Amino acid sequence: MFRQAVAAHFSPGPEHKIGVAVSGGGDSLALLHILAEVAAEMPLTLRAVTVDHGLRPDSADEAQTVSRLAAELGIAHDTLTWKTWDGTGNLSAQARRARYDLLSGWALRHSIDQVALGHTADDQAETFLMRLARASGADGLSGMPVRRSHGHVTFVRPLLDQTRAFLRSYLTAKGVVWIDDPTNEDPRYERVRIRKALDQLRPLGLTPQVICETTKNLAAARSTLGWYACAEARQHGRIDAGDVVFSRAGFATLQPEIARRLLQQALVWVAGTEYPPRRRAIALALQAIRAGTGMTLNGCKVAVTGQSIRVFREYSAVQAVVTSPENLWDGRWSLTGPGQPGDKVRALGTDGLSQCPGWREVGRPHGSLVGYPSVWRGDTLLSAPHADFGQGWAATLLRDSDVFFDALLVH
Repeated sequence: MFRQAVAAHFSPGPEHKIGVAVSGGGDSLALLHILAEVAAEMPLTLRAVTVDHGLRPDSADEAQTVSRLAAELGIAHDTLTWKTWDGTGNLSAQARRARYDLLSGWALRHSIDQVALGHTADDQAETFLMRLARASGADGLSGMPVRRSHGHVTFVRPLLDQTRAFLRSYLTAKGVVWIDDPTNEDPRYERVRIRKALDQLRPLGLTPQVICETTKNLAAARSTLGWYACAEARQHGRIDAGDVVFSRAGFATLQPEIARRLLQQALVWVAGTEYPPRRRAIALALQAIRAGTGMTLNGCKVAVTGQSIRVFREYSAVQAVVTSPENLWDGRWSLTGPGQPGDKVRALGTDGLSQCPGWREVGRPHGSLVGYPSVWRGDTLLSAPHADFGQGWAATLLRDSDVFFDALLVH
């Protein structure tokens, strides 16, 4: 039954590849062995991968141990090494982001569209308590989703209903020895402190299983809120090239939580950021909208006029972004046209906009247009498609309006 529950997360059909992220700890090793059993009964091909963050002296040896254990199961294994940390910023957050980036790139290179992760009910409960300590809303308290997309790769967590103790019992019965990461006992880490606090809560009935059921209930509520947010966005909002525009009158009728979701998603969609601003910052932006003043947030400008609320890219956020036409500009614009080697794409800016005599006819405000891409040859403006100065060039937005609306259904 346990094996069938894990197998149910992976759709049946023609043979396909599944990636398995394995650190060598009990949870991920259990996942590797379970999927090996599943693959013996289903048309699945497994490939394992370990991310070596290089933060502990034993990490390379542990990756080699995982490679040996995978080979014993007849499973190919790769090790990915993180080498880009410069020693600044939030280490845990950067390591997590790097891990998903590395895993996604690895999966695409091997034509893998699903990667299994070994997160358990204990991990879910710990995540819930960490977010509860930050006064998170329904989205954060819904915990980790079973499925999460990162680029073109889907990460699957098939063990979220299983406890850490159960998985270790499973490995012990098979005679498999796992690696204990010493940082899992280091109280300097928030998750370790939360884990110890969770041990104190168990006698009160606050077990990982109970907390996981709570996250599922909240996820259902989040899904309902997302559906209503998407419906309201389609009624009161539209995409204008790279801007999100809401009817001011329609926005004023929204329930506060729905308005928050629409503004949050607009900021993420325009800026292309992975995570939204914090709830407090969104609350301040909503206050500014109600006051009719607007504000700058997340590299975007929220501007309020008599009829509309427009969210657009702030010029100062892209002022220094310069690429060649064959590369994406600001992570979202592709420009094509009669270029020559050495041409550059950069933000239009005030000087560029002054060279576009028909810009007022396009109906976009000055503050928005200066943050749009334009093509230059030295100091000569060649094209500004969004300011009615195309000159044979076209600008294509990487993410279309459906991406904006559909994202409201899942966030």
